[in-house]
Amino acid sequence: MLCFLKGMAFVPFFLVIWSSSAFIISYLIAVFFGHVNPFLPYISDTGTVPPESGIFGFMFNFSACLGAATIYMKYKMVEKQNQTCYFSNPFANLVALVVGLVACFGMGIVASFQELSLPVIHDGGKLLVFVCGVMYILLQSIISYKSCPQWSKISICHIRMAISTVSCIAVIPMIACASLISITKLQWNPEEMDYTYHVVSAISEWTVACSFISFFLTFIQDFQNVTLKIITEINEC
Repeated sequence: MLCFLKGMAFVPFFLVIWSSSAFIISYLIAVFFGHVNPFLPYISDTGTVPPESGIFGFMFNFSACLGAATIYMKYKMVEKQNQTCYFSNPFANLVALVVGLVACFGMGIVASFQELSLPVIHDGGKLLVFVCGVMYILLQSIISYKSCPQWSKISICHIRMAISTVSCIAVIPMIACASLISITKLQWNPEEMDYTYHVVSAISEWTVACSFISFFLTFIQDFQNVTLKIITEINEC
């Protein structure tokens, strides 16, 4: 347990624990009240109806903030490592930062605008989360390989690339099948025409979401060697 408290490792560790809890708690409450079918609801379905909508919104907005903090710290870490020993074009690190923050912004939209109330805005935010999120972890995987072996272990690089590959594959049917669904609703019947599209899209969505959590879990070891300093300077009037 102490390894999670070393350096700044607690930041990605807390992000993983908090986000996982958000998924589980929202799902359990939604199923308990009968608002969704227990079998493969969309993630957003578990945060659409009160009381779970309030918990979903609060927890995922906080996850977005934790994600943004983690992504920015990772950007500064790679920037510092690259200055010490050049291994990658700084532009790639900057692009990763931008798409990562856009994904966090999309998460805030998803958490704040429920899918049945404002579906267009909600779906737009979801698209930002998953597309930009997949781009972010793919870029970070590439950067990890470039920084190997000095700053990254080859085993971690392989794990990150495997997670990124699964996400890239899963995000395609997620978007394609979701676009073929004619109506947005919480309860699904296996006999309905769009049910197969819903199942494939939901499986893909949960796969990508779990991949994101797994990917940030690999940041914990990197962050153990990082310290954050805040310098205050006061200029005289």
